[in-house]
Amino acid sequence: MPSTFFVPFAARLARRGYRAHRFAYHGRHPLEGGADRLARFLRERCGGRAVHFIGHSLGGVLILAMLERHPEVACASVLLLGAPVRGCLAGRRFSAHAFGRWMMGATTSLWSERAARWRRASPLGVIAGNIPVGMARVFGPLPGESDGVVQVEETEIEGAAARAVLPLGHSMLVVSPKVVEMADRFFTSGSFA
Repeated sequence: MPSTFFVPFAARLARRGYRAHRFAYHGRHPLEGGADRLARFLRERCGGRAVHFIGHSLGGVLILAMLERHPEVACASVLLLGAPVRGCLAGRRFSAHAFGRWMMGATTSLWSERAARWRRASPLGVIAGNIPVGMARVFGPLPGESDGVVQVEETEIEGAAARAVLPLGHSMLVVSPKVVEMADRFFTSGSFA
């Protein structure tokens, strides 16, 4: 998803007193390269200050990879929106087709099932959607709750400080005013309550 999709989200955060920096990455390129670019971006834009991170879908997976590869990066908190941190059935189905493999490029391996654990002291929050409206349904229904692309269970990460499931589809997670409100609450308190 292009970083411009986050413009309204960033504007809403700015009205709440945050200074948002959007990071564009290439979803077809290896995750490690994107993680290293994100670490450089943070050094240039934020110096060594601890910042709050928000990542949607693959962007959340990228943030976690960057923080693991670059333990020197200071982190105030992390909020993941519909991020398939435990793999993605829809991604595996999509990659079974030549066009899907081309679209996903070097990230195809990320969609395998795996465990996910948060190891930092700073709080990590997860918001998942459970309205199944997304392109993944083209390849068949997803079992259990999903946002139409990512299953709710695929967003679960051990060690998370807060978790919420909202009645939203995958792409709607980044345009919802409710999600911005919850992000502000999480950044302030480490909780959605």
